[in-house]
Amino acid sequence: MAEDTKEGGAELVFHPMDQFIVKPLFGDGPVGLFTVTNVTFWMALTVLAIFALLVLGTSGRSTIPTRIQSIAELAYGFIRKMVEDVAGKDALPYFPYIMTLFMFIVFSNFLGLIPGSFTTTSHIAVTAVMAMAVFLAVTILGFVKNGAGFLGVFWISSAPLVLRPVLALIEVISYFVRPVSHSIRLAGNMMAGHAVIKVFAAFAPMILIGWIGVLVTPLSIIAITAIYALEVLVSFIQAYVFTILTCVYLKDALHPHH
Repeated sequence: MAEDTKEGGAELVFHPMDQFIVKPLFGDGPVGLFTVTNVTFWMALTVLAIFALLVLGTSGRSTIPTRIQSIAELAYGFIRKMVEDVAGKDALPYFPYIMTLFMFIVFSNFLGLIPGSFTTTSHIAVTAVMAMAVFLAVTILGFVKNGAGFLGVFWISSAPLVLRPVLALIEVISYFVRPVSHSIRLAGNMMAGHAVIKVFAAFAPMILIGWIGVLVTPLSIIAITAIYALEVLVSFIQAYVFTILTCVYLKDALHPHH
């Protein structure tokens, strides 16, 4: 945005990270434990959108599906096949949890593309909770299903014996880094894309400031359009990556031996 300077001119001032600030939905007070914030609001909209698609959209199931029913069935089949292909048929009992993860992330990402909205998955606090839930779930499941045999996930029996202790240490470190990389990947990609869009959007009004805006403004609009299109693709890909990694971790829990 443009602001007047003390000398009477104008300068370009923009804050691309302001869009990620958590604010109370009502009033301007501090954010407390039970404060309804913009994050709360957009999370609630995400849940309502998922409910509308998967429950209301399929309530009148018919042989010839409606468009909403077709989308719901496509999403169901897509995630079910992913779980079966990556983690195996014995992972299908955990399909509802993985389906919930995918739908929440993909809807949060796409709702965050609406101008003026808030992208909940751009916050590490949100993605870290999901990543830690996956980490704890697969770890507990691994010990419940395999007992001490779950530790076999760290022991690469196919490697030369002399290298196995070193590889086991690397496997332990990489295992406990999983929730960090799992959460940062999603939050970082969503935050970076939206910040870049905001930066280019700040150059769009330059046509009102001076002659250079005649050149800069059209270029910024083209850049915004291109990056927005890329963000649509990234929004789906990041939901897919988060989900397929969950399936990989689930496979390790069910079949820990290399």
